[in-house]
Amino acid sequence: MDKHKDKSIRRARRRVGIRKRIGGTPSRPRLSIYKSLNHIYAQVIDDLAGKTLAAASTRDSGLKLDKTGNSAAASAVGKALAEKAKAAGVKEVVFDRGGFRFHGRVKALADGAREGGLKF
Repeated sequence: MDKHKDKSIRRARRRVGIRKRIGGTPSRPRLSIYKSLNHIYAQVIDDLAGKTLAAASTRDSGLKLDKTGNSAAASAVGKALAEKAKAAGVKEVVFDRGGFRFHGRVKALADGAREGGLKF
């Protein structure tokens, strides 16, 4: 197998392991992230109802970003998501890193969401 296919398979296995342990409830929904090479996406999900309560990404037109694939952009997405989640009545979340390592853009998004007022 080629190297990139191997990496995606390993990430998928990590993601499944994480999802076994955590889930979103109405009182404490799940903050799920996905990052691609150029963008980062985040959403707050109530798994019991199967509903997305709030979502934000670097592709949103409301965020004025110079570059979309860096930590500053991820931090801005975290703050925007926190604002939308607070408007939806969410104060506490469970963080789902989606199989990605907690550093760089993932950590920047989490820190931005904390600055915006969400509690993990």
